Amino acid sequence: MVSIRTEDLTKVFGEVVAVDHVNLEIKHGEFFTLLGPSGCGKTTFLRCIAGLELPEEGRIFFDDQDVTEVPPHLRNTGMVFQNYALWPHMSVFDNIAYGLKIRKVPKNEIEKRVKEVLKLVKLEGLENRTPHQLSGGQQQRVALARALVINPKVLLFDEPLSNLDAKLRVEMRAELKKLQRDLGITAIYVTHDQEEAMSISDRIAVMNRGKIMQVGTPKEIYKNPRNEFVARFIGQGTFLEGEVIGSEGNLLKVRLKTNDTEILATPSHPNLDISQGDEVLVMIRPESFTLEPKEGYNMFNVQVYHISFLGDSQMIQAVAWGEEFIIELDPDVEVKVGDKLRVYSSPWHTLALKL
Repeated sequence: MVSIRTEDLTKVFGEVVAVDHVNLEIKHGEFFTLLGPSGCGKTTFLRCIAGLELPEEGRIFFDDQDVTEVPPHLRNTGMVFQNYALWPHMSVFDNIAYGLKIRKVPKNEIEKRVKEVLKLVKLEGLENRTPHQLSGGQQQRVALARALVINPKVLLFDEPLSNLDAKLRVEMRAELKKLQRDLGITAIYVTHDQEEAMSISDRIAVMNRGKIMQVGTPKEIYKNPRNEFVARFIGQGTFLEGEVIGSEGNLLKVRLKTNDTEILATPSHPNLDISQGDEVLVMIRPESFTLEPKEGYNMFNVQVYHISFLGDSQMIQAVAWGEEFIIELDPDVEVKVGDKLRVYSSPWHTLALKL
């Protein structure tokens, strides 16, 4: 179990800066996720940590050891790839044992460690099968077992669940998190799936165009985004442009651009410096709306155009002044397409981001 630190880590491919002066600190035993759209640089960052890419600038530290130029096989990292990268002609046992064999571990020790890890990932009795005889979930477990059997200091995951169906993805991410927590291994996980990142991570780094946009716990990232990219990329929301025209106590008074309505909002993050005259993007999460009028709340008249029933809630898509509103309501609320609703939001959950 190690901590990982990068200082101004930069990786360039031709004219593309894939990783742009990234400074991150990943704690001992932490499950840390890099989240961002395809092509944002998260896999390149992971490959730099593994030693599969050599950065143009910056340093990588495992604890206090500079490993920037240490070859991959001496870093003691285990990596699970998106396509599993299993040897099709080898048995499950031989796939898992491969890393131990090239490290010249004694045969009896190999057998002992492979059996232990087979039990850990619930593949006992399948050691003689080949990958094509396994389901996708079982292949994913073989890839995980192969990474674990070498007793790595760091586990690296490159979108390992993206080839699984939705139900199995949910099951496997819970298993991965439990396994990582039980073993106490530092893990770096790469994904573009916001729900996956929110459910599995201790902390998340949101990445875009090679840069880190924000680092925080899932709750911090969701409730207190620092900029427009994070706000729009994480979860759903209603987004309205406006201008700050004053303040009321600790709240901002915002005039919306579309119809000059004045509402009250609060800065989305404590470190944001927003003042009168600033243009802002106002964000309201779906669950922050209510149908109950309350003193001091913002009020909006909207018309429903689509309803999605989600079991424990219903997601209402509505429109006002040409702006889209996404509103989460109790499933027992009677509402239909075409209905006009009056909805309210607390100023403390009406968040303003600087444009």
